[in-house]
Amino acid sequence: RSLCTVVCKWTYTSDRGWDDSFWKMIGLEDLVKDKYEKIGNHVLSPGEAVGKGLTPDAAQDLGLPAGIAVAASLIDAHAGGLGVIGADVKGHNLPCENQPITSRVAMICGTSSCHMGVSETPIFVPGVWGPYFSAMVPGLWLNEGGQSATGKLIDHVVRGHVAFPELEAKAEASAHSIYTYLNSHLDLIKKSLPVGFLTVDLHVWPDFHGNRSPLTDLTLKGMVVGLTLSRGLDELALIYLATIQAIALGTRHILEAMQAAGHEITTLFLCGGLSKNPLFVQMHADITDKPVVLSKEVESVLVGAAILGACASGDFASIQEAMAKMGKIGKVVQPNHEHKRFYDKKYEVFLKLVEHQREYRSIMNS
Repeated sequence: RSLCTVVCKWTYTSDRGWDDSFWKMIGLEDLVKDKYEKIGNHVLSPGEAVGKGLTPDAAQDLGLPAGIAVAASLIDAHAGGLGVIGADVKGHNLPCENQPITSRVAMICGTSSCHMGVSETPIFVPGVWGPYFSAMVPGLWLNEGGQSATGKLIDHVVRGHVAFPELEAKAEASAHSIYTYLNSHLDLIKKSLPVGFLTVDLHVWPDFHGNRSPLTDLTLKGMVVGLTLSRGLDELALIYLATIQAIALGTRHILEAMQAAGHEITTLFLCGGLSKNPLFVQMHADITDKPVVLSKEVESVLVGAAILGACASGDFASIQEAMAKMGKIGKVVQPNHEHKRFYDKKYEVFLKLVEHQREYRSIMNS
């Protein structure tokens, strides 16, 4: 078993092992029998070599040499974190240069998003999972924040809009993706304004599928304030922008909870499908007021898996060394500090939205 999986999902700790009292409490005491044979009693740290390498049967199926090193694995988002968080940042003028990697947060953003931060001592963050010891980077504690629907939410909002067929036709005609087309359409309608300011009176609360972090409230719903009767491409572009901003404001909410509990975060490292969208990236930089580092390799989960393999094969002496050599920086996106006041106001509205939602629920429940 991988230490990552059993620690993050199965109440295991590296110093005490399985928690017998938990299994008994939930009526699964049979899992404790025979030294935990059913759930596994041989636990390895991520990147440790497993057995004698690839078995002959698996090697034949995969077209690889038998005996090639096999590493103990990581959960997918954790592998993504490993693929970006340890990259060498020298020469990029970043606040995390010459600082430990505890000043970084890796954000793996696809259908949903995970925010992975590490610390030297355990930090308990209300509404954020963990702390888990050695669950991602050996020797460091991990906290994991998350948003249940991000790429899925953007897709839902865009494809559900009445102007979507028009968008699809125009994007196809210009040989661009719908999101590249939407980004260029926003540039057309912004006139002399910074693009983000177009949503001065359009606000979204993004928890259409409940809140994972930092409110841990699965009953929360999405909210949109500022709708009009207009239903063209301009309006689709605006609700798309407001949704991206809402996701970035949610990230700021998570980071502020982590910082209030003791994390000192200066830099965001983004990977995953949404990191390919320049508007998504710039809004995260502007709204969190932190530089965003993009990985050279977008599929950072694969880089994380390769790092584990390179440790199991003995090519690197440690995960830390492999992370620094194999994680490469592609681009750095700086925040527009002059826009800070606008986004501080948007964040104030953002927090009001959830406060009001709870107020409405309380009225209806009474």
